[in-house]
Amino acid sequence: MTDEPSPAPDLVSDLAPTGVLRASINLGNPVLAQGAPDAPSGITVDLAREFGARLGVPVELLCFDAARKSYEAMATGLADVCFLAVDPAREAEVAFTEPYVVIEGVYAVPRTSALRTPDDVDAPGVRVGVKAGSAYDLFLTRTLRHATLVRGEEGVDTFADQGLEAGAGIRQPMTAYAAAHPEVRLIEERFMQIRQAVGTPVTRSAATIAFLRSTVEELKTSGFVAESLRRAGQDEGLLAPPAAL
Repeated sequence: MTDEPSPAPDLVSDLAPTGVLRASINLGNPVLAQGAPDAPSGITVDLAREFGARLGVPVELLCFDAARKSYEAMATGLADVCFLAVDPAREAEVAFTEPYVVIEGVYAVPRTSALRTPDDVDAPGVRVGVKAGSAYDLFLTRTLRHATLVRGEEGVDTFADQGLEAGAGIRQPMTAYAAAHPEVRLIEERFMQIRQAVGTPVTRSAATIAFLRSTVEELKTSGFVAESLRRAGQDEGLLAPPAAL
């Protein structure tokens, strides 16, 4: 907990109108959160608790297994803040901070596949497994011109179960999957950067959104985010650069 001045009452009532800061946590992204719903941990949990400490309110962690469910909790008023990838499809409803970490989306393919680059994947007849509603699902929906997306609970499982030509996912768990499945390899070149940020409804006041944005920048530069990543066994190199002035 930081030794911050007491926040303005208007800030507390706007960001935590129930008197509790309700934070939606996506346990489906192992870079951002780990553990079980009754005892989650990781950078998003640490951020939520730090926001609560600065506001002087308790924190309630609402855990989900997919980004789309985490988003829906905030969009329907069940949560006050969320931790999602910045994406145009979400920005109509969500005011985002600058990212606190940047991760990469990569493809897995059969080891014998002729696909070698992300551009190779976007071809007629190529089916790509994705986790429905994930950041890479949203991105690939906009950007793929020829390949076909096949949505499921987990992109790599959909890829394997249906014998697809490729599966999309986050580099860290995809790397672990490929290591455990010798018949699969990664296309090492990323197909996207995933900018993970803190979000709150766009209906929040300008002061509330500014509070979230300035706090995230402070926690990035102070070492808070890097230390949280280290405790969670994640690469500190995922730390996003400071926001441009």
